[in-house]
Amino acid sequence: MRFSVRHATVYRYSKPVRLGAHRLRMSPRGQNVSLHYQEIHVSPDPAARRDGLDPYGNPVTELEFGDPAELLAFESAFELDTIAPLPVSAANLPPLPWPRGTGDATFLPTAAPDAAVAEFADGLVRATDWEAAEFLDLLNETLFTRTDRHIRPDGAAQAAGVTLRTARGACRDLTVLFMEAARTQGIPARFVSGYQARAESVDGQRHLHAWPEVFLPGHGWQGYDPTHGMPVTDGHVALSAAPDQAETMPVEGGFYGDNVTSKLEYEVEIYAD
Repeated sequence: MRFSVRHATVYRYSKPVRLGAHRLRMSPRGQNVSLHYQEIHVSPDPAARRDGLDPYGNPVTELEFGDPAELLAFESAFELDTIAPLPVSAANLPPLPWPRGTGDATFLPTAAPDAAVAEFADGLVRATDWEAAEFLDLLNETLFTRTDRHIRPDGAAQAAGVTLRTARGACRDLTVLFMEAARTQGIPARFVSGYQARAESVDGQRHLHAWPEVFLPGHGWQGYDPTHGMPVTDGHVALSAAPDQAETMPVEGGFYGDNVTSKLEYEVEIYAD
C-alpha cells in the first residue's frame, strides 16, 4: 500500500523560553516498507542535529537549540510502500503458557500483572485450547467487540486493569491491555506507535495510532490491532516500538522559563491507496 504522510507539531509559548534537548521519533521504521522519501523540518533551526537509532532500533533525531524562542515547530513528511507480512501458521507454535525464556525478557512483565487481566487472559486461553495463534486472534476480537473505543487526544495510556473493568479506551489503552494479557501467557509484547490507513474519527481528522506486536517463534514480531479487530498487514506504518508507551513518544523534550504557558497544536494528513 502506498502511504503519503505529513505530520506537523507546533508548540507556542507565552514568552521566549530556552529550549532543552529534544528527541524526535517521527521517521518510519525500516521493516516491511520501501521508503521513497522522508524529511523532517525544524523551526527554529537547531544548533545541533544527530540522526540515529535508539536501543530498540527506532529511527531518532536528536536536537539541541541555542537562542530563546516563542515557537517550536516540527514537520515530518514521507512517502513509502508497505509490504504485508507473511501470515502466522499456528502449526509450529508451542501451547500456552510459554516459559519465560521465550524471546527477549525486555518485552516480558517486570511486575505481577493485574489479577483481573490475568484471569481474563486465562479464560481466553482455555477457550482456545491453549493454542497461541487462536488465543491472540480471540484476544484481538474480544477487545474490539467488548470495548467502547474512542479518541483521547492527550494523556498516557491507562492501566490495563482500568481498561478491562470500564470497557472503555483509546487505541493506546487497548494496546496496553492486549500486551499485558499476552505477557501473562509468556508471550513477549511491545507497544507500537505509528499511522494506519483509514480514519478513525467521525470528522475524519487523523491522529497517531497505537497497536501491539508480539514475538512468535519462527515468525518474529507480528502486529494486532484491537482498535479495529484485525491483524496488522500493509495498512499500518510503524514509527517506533518499545516495551512501553513512554519510549515511543513522537516528541520528547522540554523548555526552561518562569511563569510560561504553552499550547500544543498538531495536524496529521495521511493518504493511502
